[in-house]
Amino acid sequence: MKVMLRRASSGTLLVYVAKKDLEEEVISESETSDGRVFSLANGWKLMAPGLSEPLQLPQTIEMKRLT
Repeated sequence: MKVMLRRASSGTLLVYVAKKDLEEEVISESETSDGRVFSLANGWKLMAPGLSEPLQLPQTIEMKRLT
């Protein structure tokens, strides 16, 4: 699914999923062999394969929902 990553004015990382009209705060990030996993405040886990470091924000990327 396509999501947009951006920083809030408070400095926290936010994920916006347009098809679900959902904007949630990223509460934790972890690195796996398949890509970076973002845990959202609503309990979702999204994986972004091949995400470059440092993050160029805002940006729209393809992510996969794990839970």
